[in-house]
Amino acid sequence: MRVPEFHTFTLAAAIEVLEREYDTHDRLDTLIFGWGCLDYIGGSTIKRKLLELARVAEKLHVTARTASGDVPLQRAIVEEAVKVPEYHRYDPAWLKLTAGLRFDGFEIVSDRVPDPSGRQSIFDNGPREIKVAVLRRMLPDDLPGLDFREAESEVDNLLLKHKLTVAAGHLNQATSAFQRGDWAASNAQLRTFYQDLLDRIAVKLGCDESEPDFKKRDYLASEGSGPFLLAHYNEWENDRGKPAFVLGLWARLHPEGSHPGLSEEDDCTFRLQVTLITARLFLRRLDQRISAQ
Repeated sequence: MRVPEFHTFTLAAAIEVLEREYDTHDRLDTLIFGWGCLDYIGGSTIKRKLLELARVAEKLHVTARTASGDVPLQRAIVEEAVKVPEYHRYDPAWLKLTAGLRFDGFEIVSDRVPDPSGRQSIFDNGPREIKVAVLRRMLPDDLPGLDFREAESEVDNLLLKHKLTVAAGHLNQATSAFQRGDWAASNAQLRTFYQDLLDRIAVKLGCDESEPDFKKRDYLASEGSGPFLLAHYNEWENDRGKPAFVLGLWARLHPEGSHPGLSEEDDCTFRLQVTLITARLFLRRLDQRISAQ
């Protein structure tokens, strides 16, 4: 069964954003009626109606008629929230929405479209254009292994299966910090998660627990562990002098100094995504090694 496009965290944040924008029952009811969902919705308050709308989107998997055609109600809700005026984008709910969308594999970009009113441009006699916010996938949606929520779920399950509780705790704190927009805290927990994961894997494969961290990583590339890290994939140092992925990622998670002009959110998103995909690869390999014993 395919994972829904948007996590419940993202959907809840979208509902919070819409609660600020749709401040009368008439406006909200018109929106819901246009989506063909009015018969599903009850409640005496705007917030209750929006929560009912989210419940219908998640549980009943209905579609909504929008200007873009028929789309899942979840997407209609999120796309409507993304279109709110600029003054709503200083609200904490907007920060949660953008963080949730990043984790779902989407970003918000500006696009220019013809003015729905049909007004003409005063500059070139063509149709007037307006700027709107739209969703864009960060990565192709038809390539296997790139859904980061699926990656997180599999990583969580494998951490639990192999009793890597400390690493699991650091990952949970990293994703929680990411969702509330605390980029520095998320980055710090990701570094610690990556380090503890490699250390625990080394111990599970026979390394002495008292060895320092760098010795544990060396052990993962030695015959004693299989080796677990593969030189021919350039995961570890080899006699050809090529860069090593494991240490390269370690360095990328531990940059020094400031980086003017780089978005903290973009950087944190990248770190979270690449760490999840890497952790999934190594945990799958650990699982296969232990299962074969």
